[in-house]
Amino acid sequence: MTAVAAAPDRMAAVRPSARLAFLRERGMGASVLVAALSAAFGVTLVTTTGYIGAVLQNDPYIGDSETLAIVVAILSVLLTAVAMYVAAVVTANTFSTIVAGRVRRIALMRLIGASARSQRSEVGRQGLVVGAIGALIGLAAGVGLSYAGTALGDRLLGVAGHGYVVAQPVLVLPAAIVVLTTWAAAWVGSRRVLTVTPLQALGGSVERTHDAVSQRPARNVLAIVLFAIGAVLLGVGVVGGFVTPLGVLPAFAGGLLSFTGLVLGATTVMPPVLRMVGRWFGRSATAVLASENALRHPERSSRMSIGVVMGVTLVTMFAVATETAKAVLTANAGGELDSEFSVIMDTFANIMMGLVAVSAVIAAVGLVNLLTIGVVQRRRELGLLRSLGLSGRQVRAMVLLEATHITLASLVTGLVLGIAYGWAGAQSLLGSVPTYPGGPAGSLVLPAVPWAPVLAIVAAMAVLTVVAAVTPTRLATSIAPVEALAAD
Repeated sequence: MTAVAAAPDRMAAVRPSARLAFLRERGMGASVLVAALSAAFGVTLVTTTGYIGAVLQNDPYIGDSETLAIVVAILSVLLTAVAMYVAAVVTANTFSTIVAGRVRRIALMRLIGASARSQRSEVGRQGLVVGAIGALIGLAAGVGLSYAGTALGDRLLGVAGHGYVVAQPVLVLPAAIVVLTTWAAAWVGSRRVLTVTPLQALGGSVERTHDAVSQRPARNVLAIVLFAIGAVLLGVGVVGGFVTPLGVLPAFAGGLLSFTGLVLGATTVMPPVLRMVGRWFGRSATAVLASENALRHPERSSRMSIGVVMGVTLVTMFAVATETAKAVLTANAGGELDSEFSVIMDTFANIMMGLVAVSAVIAAVGLVNLLTIGVVQRRRELGLLRSLGLSGRQVRAMVLLEATHITLASLVTGLVLGIAYGWAGAQSLLGSVPTYPGGPAGSLVLPAVPWAPVLAIVAAMAVLTVVAAVTPTRLATSIAPVEALAAD
């Protein structure tokens, strides 16, 4: 008995290399990649907005505008906040799924004497290591991309003398925040460790069921309240935008709160949407199984879908915001926008779309990672289906349909949210800004939707569906029924 009780202490006294062995666990590599992409995204975003501000202020046509300086400063802060929000949500979802997959192993550790607190601390330390490694990689990559991007921008725009310096201490901030958010996500996701009992070592369930998730009314009430407050703040921002560009601040807060409400309520909102989309694929056995999986494990399906929703929303939001901004400035100018200024706006839009596309890549990595982990965690279920007569082809089709349900439902939701957020952002930021000093302002326009980027998003989602399903379907069809029924 003494030897058993001392087992956790002996396991703690391991070599440093053994302490990093968790990095070889499935999902950890993708978590490092997500952290690296997030840090690089934040660093590049900070550099790009600073560079654009320096170039615009150096322009003889609009450089003396104090309002422009305010707008660019606000934009820089808001875009950096968006980058950090993306990093926090994607990292939290990824780590939560990894922790959910460890329930049986954690229960085994509890069985031999380890405390819940020590297990949770271990998860937190792993999150910190993952965040630090990813942030360092992302910081180096982001600085390199920033130097290359500013040099390319100088050549393409033919500008010089703006005096912008890439290497600034502020670039460390996004990387530091990624480390903290990754650690915090691991710590928050590890709350379930406190509820794991030694008896769960005998079971194989790793995700909460629909009934367990539905018994959390406080979370759903909070989600509704946040979404309602966010919608009100969006309206306040749009109205305030007719008076001052600072109207974008309540609009931005409203966007964050409303989307956070959607994230919190995703386990209630997304599974029915996924099930509705599933009905479009008929009533075959594989289609029914794929759609029902969303309701049986709402946490898992919501984590996968909300990341894609966020990526689609951000890309659509910036595309619509840029096009709506041009519409607002054109209306404020009396119906015609200066050609030189229009070129600057288009260049800005292309740069921003390229940057925001990184968020879609982060969401894609998260989707592939979560789908793969989900297949690994469902070995027993897939083996049972194989033993009941489903062929490898049917299992592969089921996993592919699950990925299709997620991307389609996320695409529709993201497009709707992106159009709404993009219009509100442009209207609240530029509604009171005259196109030229002393000119008229206060124009209200309808959302301007650029169809080329929207079609590109749809095509990207189709590619993402195929790519995201490659590894999971290969793993699913490689599981032998007898082997899977004996798996964890």
